[in-house]
Amino acid sequence: MSEKGIGVRNLRLSFEKTFDLSIACLNLDLKAPSMILGPNGAGKSVFLRLLHGLVQPDQGNIRFPEAYRDKSAQSMVFQRPVLLRRTALANVAFPLQARGMSKADATQLAKTWMTHAELEKHFSSPARRLSGGEQQRLALARALALSPKVLLLDEPCAHLDPNAIVKVESMINSAIEAGVKVIMVTHDAAQAKRLGDELILMHRGEVVAQHPKEQFFAQTSNEHLVRFLAGEALSDAD
Repeated sequence: MSEKGIGVRNLRLSFEKTFDLSIACLNLDLKAPSMILGPNGAGKSVFLRLLHGLVQPDQGNIRFPEAYRDKSAQSMVFQRPVLLRRTALANVAFPLQARGMSKADATQLAKTWMTHAELEKHFSSPARRLSGGEQQRLALARALALSPKVLLLDEPCAHLDPNAIVKVESMINSAIEAGVKVIMVTHDAAQAKRLGDELILMHRGEVVAQHPKEQFFAQTSNEHLVRFLAGEALSDAD
């Protein structure tokens, strides 16, 4: 398996009577932000959790290049941020201290990242009292403060208003520009076009399309992709 990308081989996960995920072969480019699209129930979020090791497959494997394999090289942000019952600042500083950083250094770095996220007014605010957009930016700041090589995002803009989405996307773009490998699940094809270079379409637990951005939106022969981009139900294409 190539060390130039993230390789998935013969991956399978079954949920009794409800769902099967099956990906025979998939390679993710380390240099390109990858957007994973698909309807509800396509397996996008499950696949993201498999990539991060939160769920174990029934068979198959996922192989990261050596420098990316350790979990300390990866960070994940969920659709609904998981925040501690602490101040916003403590939420960012705590995982840094857990990795061995001194309290003073962790606090300073947390302040730097919160400022980058436009949250400097909320250092002392209870994290769970922030708005939805602020909570998501806080979760991103916490993830990025850990200096990940891979950032996995599970619909980070779901349920956010347009202004909040702009701010979250700005942080994601900054991570991409800094060389972080971003793998992001989204329902929004327009957002995928703004942020991604490599686009993947999933349907019923399988990858049914994978193309560079320009080719993804120009496809006319892949019926699943044509129907998805037209806003039509993929189940009708089976």
